[in-house]
Amino acid sequence: MPCNIVLIGFMGSGKTTVGKILAASLGWPFLDTDTMIEEDAGLSIKAIFARYGEQYFRELEQAAVARAAASRRVVIATGGGAVLSGVNVQRLREGNKVVWLQVGLETALQRAGVTGDRPLLQGRRQEEVAELIKHREPYYAFADVYVETDGKNAAAVAGEIKEALKLWLANLK
Repeated sequence: MPCNIVLIGFMGSGKTTVGKILAASLGWPFLDTDTMIEEDAGLSIKAIFARYGEQYFRELEQAAVARAAASRRVVIATGGGAVLSGVNVQRLREGNKVVWLQVGLETALQRAGVTGDRPLLQGRRQEEVAELIKHREPYYAFADVYVETDGKNAAAVAGEIKEALKLWLANLK
């Protein structure tokens, strides 16, 4: 059984930053599916989107999620849209604990920005990003644990996750 902790949530929710802190505090490895995709493709996510489009990116993402979910006792940070695939959701749920890092619009924009390396945010108005967040929320709702990240530092969020999963972690064999 995998027994991983999987972090899901919108861009800018802190999945990578919190994941690294959480993994270090548990003494577990950390996997970031976006980093895995970039390493597999030899391109940045921005370049993958520009050159091949979102569909190709989602295919690479599905392969990365499958590999990460097959690991044992790792903390996994997924891309914000990984949960749009039912196959990914099934793989992420099997034998793992899924944590939804919830983030508000203002915090997401502040952390992720509407420029830079986030292809799905580039050129979007604030209202469009708000709609994207609203559209994705039902996809995140399958999580075992919800943690609000607005106004909190990453270490505090990691601590909340450990506390919420304390019993599950204690019962790992």
